[in-house]
Amino acid sequence: MPVYNEEATLAEAVARLDAVPAPATPGGSGSLERRLILVDDGSTDGTPRIVRLLGERPDVLTVIHKRNMGKGAALRSGFAAALADGADVVLIHDADLEYDPADHAPLLRPILDGRADAVIGTRFLGQTHRVLYYWHSVANRVITTLSNMLTNLNLTDVECCLKAFRRETLEGIRVEEDRFGVEPELVAKLSRLRLPREDRMGETRPARIYEVPVSYAGRTYAEGKKITWRDGVAAAWCILKYGLK
Repeated sequence: MPVYNEEATLAEAVARLDAVPAPATPGGSGSLERRLILVDDGSTDGTPRIVRLLGERPDVLTVIHKRNMGKGAALRSGFAAALADGADVVLIHDADLEYDPADHAPLLRPILDGRADAVIGTRFLGQTHRVLYYWHSVANRVITTLSNMLTNLNLTDVECCLKAFRRETLEGIRVEEDRFGVEPELVAKLSRLRLPREDRMGETRPARIYEVPVSYAGRTYAEGKKITWRDGVAAAWCILKYGLK
């Protein structure tokens, strides 16, 4: 969970996560062991105090950036901490209350069933979502179309922040972007990733990518939304940078 100046929402975001049981293990005989990794990306409000308090829990790990470096940098630190902690599956969930932890189980199902190496959420395939900015949706469609053209994927929402990865998938990806360009970067690198085949030693296969509908309660700028048109331009540049690389 990357966090930056979310004093007003972080405690509730974690409470919502706690209120949802951990997804069932494959076969349904039990529940997954769930660990929360909080990455405070140089917050300047009261967020660090909340992060420290939550870090006293045995199921919470914390990573602190001394200065704000961006979401990509926060994810890079979070991924490294999760892999070092022995995670088999890593799921990204923002601290801004826009996404619902109840969607974690369906998001993880293709991975737990052995069908997927990565799963990307989509806000545009039938789940409930808050109606907000028209031009944001237009920009998202343009960015997603450009990404699909260069990756040859048929995603509907490359900018969706809910994403999940098998351990082996994350081990094959090196995050370079520090800011919001990390979303199209991850998609571009997933599209080219090859993983070892389980049935043929020494051979590889493309990463299996799935898309799952998720609900969305977007924020207004007055409520703390941080992404701007500049981030959209940066995302388009990252699509070209990593799609043509």
